[in-house]
Amino acid sequence: MGPFSLRRMVSPCVSIVLIFLVVFFIGASFMLGPEIELDAESFVNPARSVAVWFEKEGEFSNGLTDEDESGRRSIATTEPSFTNIVEAFHKWDGQVGCKAFRQGLPPLNRSVHLQDPNSVKCSELKQLHVSVLVKEYTWIPDALDNLYACNCGLTCLWTKSLVLADNPDANFYEMYKPPQKRRTGDPLRVYMDLEPARTRASQDLFVSYHAGDNLQATYAGTAFHMNRNHYISTQKNPDVLVYWSSSRCLKDRQDIARRFLPLVPYHSFGKCLNNVGGRDSLLEMYPRCLENGGGSSWFQSLHCAMSHYKFVLAIENTLTESYVTEKLFYALDSGAVPIYFGAPNVLDLVPPKSIILGSNYSSMEELAIYVKMLAVNPVLYAEYHAWRRCGVSGQYYHTRAVSLDTLPCRLCAAVSRLGGKNAQA
Repeated sequence: MGPFSLRRMVSPCVSIVLIFLVVFFIGASFMLGPEIELDAESFVNPARSVAVWFEKEGEFSNGLTDEDESGRRSIATTEPSFTNIVEAFHKWDGQVGCKAFRQGLPPLNRSVHLQDPNSVKCSELKQLHVSVLVKEYTWIPDALDNLYACNCGLTCLWTKSLVLADNPDANFYEMYKPPQKRRTGDPLRVYMDLEPARTRASQDLFVSYHAGDNLQATYAGTAFHMNRNHYISTQKNPDVLVYWSSSRCLKDRQDIARRFLPLVPYHSFGKCLNNVGGRDSLLEMYPRCLENGGGSSWFQSLHCAMSHYKFVLAIENTLTESYVTEKLFYALDSGAVPIYFGAPNVLDLVPPKSIILGSNYSSMEELAIYVKMLAVNPVLYAEYHAWRRCGVSGQYYHTRAVSLDTLPCRLCAAVSRLGGKNAQA
C-alpha cells in the first residue's frame, strides 16, 4: 500500500475524531458555562470578556466585527435564560470561586476621588462637643437626627430641632442658601449642594459629592434608602432582562435609553418610555413588594421590583466626574447588575467587577450582545455579584465611609477644627 492510499484512509479517521472532540467540548461548555480567566484588563474593560467568551466558544478569534453580527446575535439569544440566582451563585462557586476572584483583581490604590473620612486629627480639635442645627425645609431624613459619639472623644448633636440645639455651633443649609454675612460668635454656615453644578453660596464649609470640596457626601449610604421594601427575589424574570425607571425625561438620558432599550427585552416603570401601563403596574406585577412594611407607593418598592431583573439601566442626568447618584447604588443594593452611563471615574467609587460600564462598548448593539450573553450564562453573570459574596468591597468601602450616613461626625470634626462659633468671621 502506497503512501497516498494510507493518507486517504487516515484522513477520514482523523476528521471523525476531530469532529467528535469539537462537539464534545462545545456541548460541555454550554452545560457548565465557559470559564473566563480573570485578569486586570477584564475588570477595567468588561467588553474584553465577551471577546474572550466568543473566542473560547470557537466563534471568533479577533473580538467583535460587523461581519459576525448575525452569528453573535444568535449565540446571545438562543440559549435558555436561567432564572434562579442562587443556583447561578453555586455554579460560580464550583467553577471560579472566591480565591480565583481575589487573585484576578487589579491592585487597589486609594482613589484621589474619595476623601479620607478621618482627615481631622485629634490634636486639631478645639472643642469636644459640637451641635449642628439643620435649617429650613430639607429632604435630609429625620433618621439622621441623633447624638453621635465620634472619634477622639468628640460628641456631635445633629438635629432639626431648635429646642434641642438652641445654641448651635453650626447651621446647616441645603434647600436654602445661608446668610451672606456672619459675625464672630454666630454659628458657622454650612451649605450642601449634591447636584452636578456644585453651586456655592456664602458659607464657611461647603459639602458636595466631590472630593475637592470641604466635605464629601456620596450617595452610597442608607440615608437615601429610607422607607423601602428591601426584599430581594431569588428568581429573575426569564423573559425581560432590563429594568428602567425614570420620571424626569431629560433629553440626553432619553437619547441613551432610546438607543439601547429597543435592543433588549425591558420594562420601563417611570413616566419616560413607560411600556408597562403606568407606574402603578409595578405593584400589580410584583405584589410581594407590598409586604415587609415597605409602604404602598410604587416608589417605595423600587428595590424589590429591581431584584426581579438581571439588569438595571442606570443613566445619570449628566456625565460629570464623581457624580454617581442613588440610581446606581439602588441597583447594586437590589441584587441586579447595573448597566451604567454617567461619571467617567465611576470605577473608583464602586465594588470591583460590579457594573457594566456602557462607555466601554463601541456601540449599543455590542453592549446589547454582551448583556444577552450574560443573561444565558449563570457563571459569567454571577461574577458580577462575587464582590459581596467574597467580601471584596474595594473602593466601595471608602465610598460608603464618606457617604451622607457619616456626615454628622465628619462635619462636627470640621466645625471643631475651625473653633465653632468662636471662629473668626
